[in-house]
Amino acid sequence: MARGLGIVLYSGRADTLVLAGVLAQTAANYDMPVRIFVTSFATPYFMKEKPEPKLPQEFMEWGQKMFEGMAKMKAPSWYDMLKDAKELGDVKIMVCSMTMEALGFSKDHVDPIVDDVVGAATFLAEMSDYEVIFV
Repeated sequence: MARGLGIVLYSGRADTLVLAGVLAQTAANYDMPVRIFVTSFATPYFMKEKPEPKLPQEFMEWGQKMFEGMAKMKAPSWYDMLKDAKELGDVKIMVCSMTMEALGFSKDHVDPIVDDVVGAATFLAEMSDYEVIFV
């Protein structure tokens, strides 16, 4: 069995942000270390001034129902799920340095939930005995 869970979060879609939150929270509850590498289109959602996550058009009907149901259940937001996961266990969030530079972000823009800004090599070096998934 893998020692931990590595999540490569490259999409800023609302559904993938929620999935990352759910998986990080669940793994933290099982005392499994989690490392999240935020890159590509997910990067703006980990800055202090973040856009509102959106659903893709093909998921609009069911996605809207899902988020309405989550609101009725008083389920936490994706951001609060990640905060809770970090409080529960060994969860670290890293943002891709190359993507930040390409998008014109500096470390001053980074949200406090982020632990570090690193390159892909740094993330991958830690993943040798982790199960890595892409969302």
